[in-house]
Amino acid sequence: MKPEEQRALLGILVQAALCDGQKADSERQFIRELAQQLDATAGSTHLAQAVQDALLQRVTLAQAAQVLSSPAHRQLAYEWAVAVCDADGLTSTAEKAFLSQLKAQLGLGADASVADTETQTHAVAAAAYAAVQNAPADDVPDLNGVAAPAEASRVATPAVDSAALDKMILNYAILNGALELLPQSWASVAIIPLQIKMVYRVGKAHGVTLDQGYIREFIATAGVGLTSQYVEQFGRKLLGGLVGKAGGRLLGGLAGQATGMAFSFATTYALGHLAKRYYAGGRVMSTELLRQTYQGLLGPAKTLQQQHLGDIQARARSLDATEVMRLVRS
Repeated sequence: MKPEEQRALLGILVQAALCDGQKADSERQFIRELAQQLDATAGSTHLAQAVQDALLQRVTLAQAAQVLSSPAHRQLAYEWAVAVCDADGLTSTAEKAFLSQLKAQLGLGADASVADTETQTHAVAAAAYAAVQNAPADDVPDLNGVAAPAEASRVATPAVDSAALDKMILNYAILNGALELLPQSWASVAIIPLQIKMVYRVGKAHGVTLDQGYIREFIATAGVGLTSQYVEQFGRKLLGGLVGKAGGRLLGGLAGQATGMAFSFATTYALGHLAKRYYAGGRVMSTELLRQTYQGLLGPAKTLQQQHLGDIQARARSLDATEVMRLVRS
């Protein structure tokens, strides 16, 4: 993929992340930081420029679409845009309108393979968020500052099996690392919903049941982006050259995917152990302490990922869309 095509593709993804207008300030800030990170990476200045062009609306959706002349690149752009729009839940009316416009601009209206991938991506997102959407909400502390101590919970605090929680968190980290090795766009869509489910299960083990809205806020407060995290993931894939399709097979070994795999493993592992400390401590942590603790957990998590490389590869070989939906529903 040529530099100008990379710019166009990333520009489309940034527009997808911002098209619903929700939490625009936080999304824009994250994407600005992404531009700075890309600008500091050798050979990626053109990607940083793409992010700035999208933020400042210097390149329209139609202009970006015209740059992608290859049918494969047009299909890839649409599939990734669907994944970005599904990142924070089911697609909103604004996101559906954006995707409809993008599909028309890319000339993909009658492409059956695109329709199949879109259906799979939406199905995975729907299954993932349905898993915790109807959970009853316990008393919810305010994350905009110091979290207030929880009042008497409606669920008696059980005896917590710390070793079992550690094993569960590790299994989620291995699973999310494995999802990064798959070429399909729906694979990335499942990562954050699985993190939400993991945090939900950690809380439930401590006798606390929270709805998905609060859990998502907890994850975001810790410093793990939602929609914008997908833009970052796809930006890394562009830098790593992961712009081909492999018919459902792993793409070219681990060389190009190592960064993404390590990122998803480490963020999931660190987030799980942050949740474990948070709930065990009575949910009393300031926003700053949450973020500092999460950052402190990332280093050991990245080291641990190397020890479980074989497990991650083996897990990736067993995954398909049906299996992922079963996992998020169970």
